[in-house]
Order: sequence, then C-alpha cells, then structure tokens
Amino acid sequence: MKIETLHKHFLSSSGVCTDTRKITQNCLFFALKGDTFNGNTFAAEAMKQGAQLAIVDDVDYYSANTNTVLVKDTLKSLQALAQYHRKYLGIPIIALTGSNGKTTTKELINAVLSQKFKTAATVGNLNNHIGVPLTLLSMTTETELGIVEMGANHLKEIEQLTAIANPDYGYITNFGKAHLEGFGSLDGVIKGKSELYDYLRINNKTVFLNGHDATQLKQAEGIKSYRFGTTGKQDCKIPLEDASDKVTVSFDGLTIKSNLVGLYNFNNISAAIAMGVYFEVASEKIKKAVETYIPSNNRSQLIEKNRHQIILDAYNANPTSMMAALKNLEQTAGTAKILFLGDMFELGTTANEEHEAIVSYLKEDPFGTTYLIGSNFYATHTSASNILKFENFELFKEKFKEVKLTPSIILVKASRGMALERILDLL
Repeated sequence: MKIETLHKHFLSSSGVCTDTRKITQNCLFFALKGDTFNGNTFAAEAMKQGAQLAIVDDVDYYSANTNTVLVKDTLKSLQALAQYHRKYLGIPIIALTGSNGKTTTKELINAVLSQKFKTAATVGNLNNHIGVPLTLLSMTTETELGIVEMGANHLKEIEQLTAIANPDYGYITNFGKAHLEGFGSLDGVIKGKSELYDYLRINNKTVFLNGHDATQLKQAEGIKSYRFGTTGKQDCKIPLEDASDKVTVSFDGLTIKSNLVGLYNFNNISAAIAMGVYFEVASEKIKKAVETYIPSNNRSQLIEKNRHQIILDAYNANPTSMMAALKNLEQTAGTAKILFLGDMFELGTTANEEHEAIVSYLKEDPFGTTYLIGSNFYATHTSASNILKFENFELFKEKFKEVKLTPSIILVKASRGMALERILDLL
C-alpha cells in the first residue's frame, strides 16, 4: 500500500494504536516488534476489537481476506506515515532536545504558546523513534503549532528524528553528562545533540539560543537565531530575581513567580518566555502560563509532608543534573537538610568515576545526613560519618524504619529505574 493511500485511511480513522490494550474503534493498529514482544501476534486481536486496519510485517499474520496490510517494516511505515502527515499539515514545528530539562521545558513552552495557539505537544516523555511519530500523528488540521521533544542515547538518533519531524525551530536545553554509555563521552553528547543544529542550518531554519551558553553559541554558528539571556545583546532579556525558593524572574515590567524550584530551572523558564515573545503571546498571558504550570511526574516537585519540605526530582539523573541539584540545595535557605540519592544509570565505563565524583563533593560540602542507595553508590569510597550507603532499596528501607527525622529540607534524586519516590511513603 502506498503511503498516500495509507494516509487516507489514517485521516478517516480514530488514530494510531500500537497496543491492543488501548485499541479504539476504527484505529490503525501498527504491529511493532521489540526485544520481548512481537506485535504481529496481536493483529487478529486488534481487528477483533475494532481496528480499521492492522499493519503487519510478517507474512504469517497477513491475509488478503482481512483488513491487514503487509509492509516490509512496521516501524519504518509508522515513521513514514508520520513524516507524510507532518508535511500534509504544514504547520510550524518546534523541536527540542538536550541532556537535562527537556520535558519540563517542553511543558512550559506548551503552556505559554497554548495561550495563543491550538498546540499539540509530546505527551510525557514519548520522545524516541516511536514516540516522535506518535506525537506527529496526534496532530490534526485544527493544530496550529506543534512541539516535539526528542530524546537520544546515541549518535545519529536526533538526525533520524529531525528527518521525520522536519522542524522549523529548534532548541537544545543544554549539553551534559547523560547517556555516556551510548555517546561515549561529553564530546559525543555535544555532537549527537547538535544534529538538531545541523538540520536547522542545512534547511535555513531558526534556533532559540541561551545567549550565555558558550557551547550552544559555538555549535549553532551559521544558523538564524533568537537569543535570550539576563544581560548583553539578547533578543529577549529575562533577569533572574530569586532562586532560593521558587524560581522568580522579571520580564516586561512583570514579576513572574513559578512553581519550580532550583536555579537549573531558570533557563527552562527563560526559554519558554522567549518563545512566547517570539510568537507574540501577550506578556500577561506568558506570566499566567508560567505561574500556573505545576510540575508533576517526580520532576522538580516541591512537596510538604509531615513538616518536611521535599524536593522530589526522582524521574531522571545524570552527573550534570545531580550536581546541579546539589548546588541548588546548598544555596537553599534552611539549616536541616537530608539527601536521598540513588544510582545514575547509562554511564557505561564512567559509572565508577562519576559516582565517586558525587561522593567527593558531598565530603567536601556536607549537607547533613546523606543516604546513598544503589550498587554504584555503594561501591564508592567514603568514611564520612554523615554518609550512609545501601546496596539496594530494600536494605535501606529496613534500616530506615529505625530513623526518626526532625523537620528538614529533603532532596530525593535518582535515575528513573531506582523508583526513589518510594521514599515518600516512608517519611
């Protein structure tokens, strides 16, 4: 079946499904495959539940007498359909990537731009080779502006995603020590994330730039840019007013107090404001959008529980974001501070070195009691009395039953796989 014909079926459908547990009537079911599953085996079930078509890539599950479509590769067909649909809509697309803060920034941008436009944005962090196509296919003829988050853990991945999404605008939050196992080094991270810049440069598109990030400025040379920052020759100036509690900025004579904690969120907020200005969203509406955005999903959440002030940032962690969280806590007002830190994943051969670096920082700048949880932190070397190490969460949980805490400022930070938000149930 030609992509044009498949797209006509898509336009008359209820959307795309890849999971028979989420089938909707008249949808297109794409039988994707993974390491532990084969969607082709569910094609008949999808049809039984009401799918309009089932797209398969295994001839054993194809029948000319049913509404199955046989293709060479279902994933590539899904990506091709998304690319075709993106061109069919012809709307402006903003793509963003980076080592830290992608999802929070994407949600802030969407909050601001939706004050003026009918926007469609990546749901959660569905930002990979499957999530990006699904995001594009969620857009309709009513969508006026799309916001697509792009994640990557190896070279050429952003290149592939930009070829599918064909963005008109791009933004990279930062370059940090994330996914070092796949990228190999920080230089690899910079090269991989900068594939977005490469696309924008070749296609004469526009990049939003943090005017104070020297690496971004260097990597984005030769691209049309719109710059933001606190001082200097910026297209949009956004001074920081306060970050000791919730991040507060000033803009166009207005004071904007966000619900986000951590100085590291200042650039995320600034990027959203700058894009609001660029797309001519009224200043008062920009203020409303930023001030009413409340973080969720364990990202920079500020929670009060049993007289504790808890900074829950347990959705993701890498050496760059971990150090940023520690430095932010160091500047946070309040004397009693407790840290619950879990392992950082996907660091490859640098895992030992990076976990040791965090422990060394904690020894030099003690915060109070620090609980280190996970095999990587457990293997680090420290005899500091204020640092307690546990090889896994169950061992920590058993010991923590005996602990009585005084009201404190608490940081919970770890990679997603550690599920360290479970600590909230113990407080």
